[in-house]
Amino acid sequence: MTQAKAHFTTDTAVRLDVFLTQQLGQTRNQITQLIDQECVSVDGKATSKAGLKLKEGQTVYIIFPEQKSTPAQEIDFDVEILYEDDDILVINKPSSLTVHPAPSVKEPTLVDWLKHKGIALSTLSGEERHGIVHRLDRGTSGAMVIAKNNEAHEALSLQLQDKTMGRFYLAVVNPPMKDEITIIDRPIGRSAHNRLKMAISETGKNAKTEFRKLLPSHDETEELIVCKLYTGRTHQIRVHLESISRHIIGDHLYGSHTKSDKMERILLHAYILYFTHPTSHEKVTFTASLDPVVEDYLNKHFDPKELHALIDPIRIEHLFSSDSL
Repeated sequence: MTQAKAHFTTDTAVRLDVFLTQQLGQTRNQITQLIDQECVSVDGKATSKAGLKLKEGQTVYIIFPEQKSTPAQEIDFDVEILYEDDDILVINKPSSLTVHPAPSVKEPTLVDWLKHKGIALSTLSGEERHGIVHRLDRGTSGAMVIAKNNEAHEALSLQLQDKTMGRFYLAVVNPPMKDEITIIDRPIGRSAHNRLKMAISETGKNAKTEFRKLLPSHDETEELIVCKLYTGRTHQIRVHLESISRHIIGDHLYGSHTKSDKMERILLHAYILYFTHPTSHEKVTFTASLDPVVEDYLNKHFDPKELHALIDPIRIEHLFSSDSL
């Protein structure tokens, strides 16, 4: 199969990545990936420098990588769709569903479900992409947004970086938090003792989480809290809670492994997701309803009347200062 090629000649001095972004009508991120793979040459000389300064009259040659694709696994599940239009898909991810395929993952993933729905982003670099903007751990349920085109993916990824996209999680912890508001701003990296875990590490990436009390359980040994992410590190909420000797019920990786904790899923749910729509530029907010397992646990261990008043989405957003949003 012959690989696609293209070439363009500059008519003014310009950066290489800017020039190709203009010529190909693709995002800067896509162009950078193409250059990083040394698929681009200038006047016959290969380059991997996206910021290379081009002179007038230089010719840029491109050899596009062949598109890689793997067939989707058969799926025996469905995913609740909270909202969908031409640009985005917002879902309520169920617990026990892994987002991305990996050598260690044998069962179908969210990406397989997206493939069956026909959601796949075109990529200049040849890599498969299915619009995943942010992840949830396998056991964590709740709201996720998926981009349906490259422009939406770029816009949402930028919001994730500049923190104009936000998430509020509900969690049941043991023991209860000490203070009404707890802010943990400590870096997270891979654990040196267990490669499956993350840990507080001074050489890790910066991570910040805010926790607020919502409601104690009937016996006051557990507490429902709301968590606000300022960054999106792997296992961030779980690691930050472990650093203050708290754990989420059902978390058998970071938890205390007590016999009383017989939950088969972690009681952590991405409840509220907000961002600016990439096309309408309006702020949109989505709430992912609790699944029956979580709802039954909360109704059994907490006062149902107080519970449903306290987890009102508008009330939760108002709990946090305007600076948090």
